[in-house]
Amino acid sequence: MLSLISSLIGPVSGILDKVVEDKDQRERLAHDIATMAERHAHEVVKAQLEVNKAEAQHHSMFVAGWRPAIGWVCCLGMAGNFLVIPFVNMTLELLETGVVVPMIELDLMMPVLMGMLGLGAMRTVEKVKQVERKS
Repeated sequence: MLSLISSLIGPVSGILDKVVEDKDQRERLAHDIATMAERHAHEVVKAQLEVNKAEAQHHSMFVAGWRPAIGWVCCLGMAGNFLVIPFVNMTLELLETGVVVPMIELDLMMPVLMGMLGLGAMRTVEKVKQVERKS
């Protein structure tokens, strides 16, 4: 959606030169059109933050608890890849079993984890301001 709006900005701004005679008004309109995509993206992010706040305040674990559950799944995946599996493989190698436990594919999980870590700062702010939900 953002790329669609961005691709329309140039042609619409070019039309303004032909349609609007007042230079100040033309520049004001061109600026409004040029910043339209960023404003739209900002509004989408603000709306998602409001949804996130409502979910976090919900009394049901199935509504408010899905983010922590995904966080723990990511944590277990990381722990498996960087702690458990290497030690298991080392032990299997010392026992000369010839068995190797494969690593967990993290390339699908990492964008989820990075997104959650970016949003994790909000949880810290909640705790500092003492507005977090008490279980």
